[in-house]
Amino acid sequence: MTDQDNSIGIERIMQLIPHRYPFLLVDKVLDYAPGEWIKAVKNITFNEPQFQGHFPDHPVMPGVMVIEAMAQAAGVLTQLSRDGLANDALFYLVKVDNAKFTQIVVPGDTLEFECQIKKVIKNMTLYQCKASVAGKVVAKADLLCAEKTK
Repeated sequence: MTDQDNSIGIERIMQLIPHRYPFLLVDKVLDYAPGEWIKAVKNITFNEPQFQGHFPDHPVMPGVMVIEAMAQAAGVLTQLSRDGLANDALFYLVKVDNAKFTQIVVPGDTLEFECQIKKVIKNMTLYQCKASVAGKVVAKADLLCAEKTK
């Protein structure tokens, strides 16, 4: 963690990435180093729409949504690394490697993301991400995202 307060609330996150309810999956940035890494969180609540149909009697956050949440945190990092100036660019998840899920995520959990930039190649960025609940890793994956102008 850095010595200064690098936390960012939902209003700023919504300025940085285009996602909106019910698909905005990053609630707060806890800390970050531009061009390097980010720590962010998503508070999981029972009121989220996926729990109506994904095991209604035993609500579990779908693994693909955990991956998407990590990708959104990575997107916030990219925007913060550019001072939030992506102009007309959108960032698409184009590849997921080495995905592993080790524990389920349920309402009441606080999902914490850590994403690191591993490599930037032209208009693509490779991130190494993990998601944790109460300090235990619940998922990890290498994500490749590509920039495309609108």
